[in-house]
Formats: sequence, structure tokens, C-alpha cells
Amino acid sequence: MTEPFKPLEGIRIVEMSHMIMGPSCGMFLGFLGAEVIKVEPPEGDKTRYLSGMGRPMFPLFNRGKKSVQLDLASESGQAALRKLLATADVFIENFRDQSLAKMGADGETLRREFPGLIVASHKGFLRGPYQDRTALDEVVQMMTGLAYMTGPSGRPLRVGSSANDIMGGLFGAFSVLAALLERKETGKGRNLRIGLFENCLLLVAQHMVQFELEGKSPPPMPERDFSWPVYDIFDTSDGNQIFVGAVTEGQWVALCKLLDLDELLNDPQLQTRMQQIEARGRTIPVVARAIAARDAGELARQFEDLGIPYSPIAKPADMYSDPHVMRPGGLATSHMPDGSTFRAPSLPFEVDGEMLTGGGDLQSVGQDTETVLAGVGLDAAEIAAARGKAKEQAA
Repeated sequence: MTEPFKPLEGIRIVEMSHMIMGPSCGMFLGFLGAEVIKVEPPEGDKTRYLSGMGRPMFPLFNRGKKSVQLDLASESGQAALRKLLATADVFIENFRDQSLAKMGADGETLRREFPGLIVASHKGFLRGPYQDRTALDEVVQMMTGLAYMTGPSGRPLRVGSSANDIMGGLFGAFSVLAALLERKETGKGRNLRIGLFENCLLLVAQHMVQFELEGKSPPPMPERDFSWPVYDIFDTSDGNQIFVGAVTEGQWVALCKLLDLDELLNDPQLQTRMQQIEARGRTIPVVARAIAARDAGELARQFEDLGIPYSPIAKPADMYSDPHVMRPGGLATSHMPDGSTFRAPSLPFEVDGEMLTGGGDLQSVGQDTETVLAGVGLDAAEIAAARGKAKEQAA
């Protein structure tokens, strides 16, 4: 890439959000060159202090953003937010409508005050009967049937990542980009509302439409009717597991030849794909025995040469030793306020043959408050009052 890919350079985004959905939206736009100013309460975003599976949430999804402290319970903090929004192109938020209305930062109020501002509101639900409900990623997975489709019967399971939150943030960024393009022509902003529930609904749409077309509800994925002759996890001789797929006629023939399964290749009842699918009950145990006699590494090399879809059963931590992930540009390194670093995936696309590797560093709480607020015309006393410092000093 001859020049940095920063199509959003010069775009100012004010983000007032927590957890994952809103922050991921800001992160995606920041990767594309936007200036993202994260507004945090005086004590800092609570997501900063999570542990366990919550620990990576703040550093991962807030890379490359500026941090500004504002006490939005105070008039000074609210006034500073308005000064900031007057200079912004986009406002990202994911708080309850009622909370925003109390501080005069709801979409309708902002639209009147800043007609060119694009407001991206990340909510649990779009407008309708559920619009005031509290939602979480796991809640909407249960509501839409995604958890039902993931686990076996009687054991609904959430998927193994915050998929809805992240994808919801991506839809937020997608809609912001569309609104920015439109604003070039109209000069007017838009109020955008992105729904976590509706995002999850899109993830199960294929199962909904199968019911619509066939009149029967599909079973959970672990019990699904297979569309392929081989699409399974197998044990290998060295105690590992490997996923193998044979979804075309050529892959079926190549797999059977590799595993010396002439009895399957020559079986007159297994000459079409539908016959192979319908006979899975007797063919898969045969394939499983053949794979169980082979070493996983040897199989992987052979599958690679033959173009047979396969994968070892990996853990996320294994990605730090995966040669494809670790190629130049696959990961972006970010610095924490304490000087430590972490590596996280770059965005999953290339521009002129290169990936966007600038993940950005993580700022300490309020690190950019003075610089940013001074830039919108506040003096030292106003900045102290806006961030809640004047109150602390008086106490």
C-alpha cells in the first residue's frame, strides 16, 4: 500500500458507550482514520475494571481512542459535552433512552441542536414492543433461537464469543458510513438506531427462512440434517481431533482414495451425493475408523495437498502460534497505560494487498481531557468543573 488507508481522516467521533457494542463501532471507525474521543465518567468506564472474560473488553475495543473525563451529572459536564458535540460529525452511544434524555443527549434533542450530527444509538431493541427492555448478548441469543440452534436439544448454549455485540458495532459503523456519504449531498445528519436483538435475528434468518419454505422447524445444529456426505469431527491416532469435510463429489472421491476406502468408492449405493448423504449412518463410522488409524499432522498435510476442507480443533490461545495469524499484518500490537502490550487481530480485509495494522494504544482515564476540551474553548476552571475535579477539590 503506497499511502495509508484513512478514508475517515478529519472525521471527529464522540463516543459515550461502554461494554462492547458501542465501543466496537468506534473502534472500527477509528481503524479507518477517524478521530474517536471516548467520554468517560470521572471514575472511568466501569468496563476498564472487569476481570476474567471481561478483562480484555476495554483494552480490545477502545484501542486508539482519546479519553475525556466528563461528569455528566453536572451542568458543567453537560455543557462541555455540548461544546464537544458542536465540533463532532458523529455521536456514538449505547445508554438507555431515559438516561440520555435526563442529560439532554437524546437523539431528538441533539437533532434540533446539531442538525448535521449523525447519532448512532446502539440499543437492545429497535422501536417496538420490546424497545425499553434491557438486553445482553446472551439474552437475545436465547430470545431469537440462536442458543437453541447452538446446543443439543434441551441444552441451549450461547455461541462462544460476544458475536452479537461485535456484529452490532459493525452494523453501527456500516450505517454511520452510509450516513456520512449521504450528508455530503444533503448537509444533514441522521439518527441511527442499531438493535442487538435485530442483529441476532439476522444471524438466525437462515433457520427462519428454512421454516418458512419447508413448514418445519430445523433441529439444533448438533442434530441437523446434513447436506454433505462428510462434515464431522474425528479422533486421530495421536489423541487429537480434526474436522473434515467432503462436500463435493471430487472431495468424496479424494477422501476415500486417501483413506483406502475402496468399499465406499465402489459401492453402487453410494454413487450420487444424495446417496452418500442418506447413507451417513453407515459411512461415517467407516471413515472414523480409517482416520483414527492416522496421525493428525500427516492427515493435515495430505488434506492440504488434496484440497479437502479440514481443521484441527483449536483454542483461541492457539492463534498466537498459528502461522497464518502470525504473518506480517495479521496482528496489531497495542500499548496499555502501564507500558504492557497486547496483540489483537487486524481488521479482516486487505487494501491494495495489505492489512490495516494500526490498532492504536489505550489511553489512561481522562488522559486527553485538557487538550480536547481546551480545543473547544474551555478554560482551566471550566475543564476542572466539567470533569468533576472542582467538586473533588471542594470536598
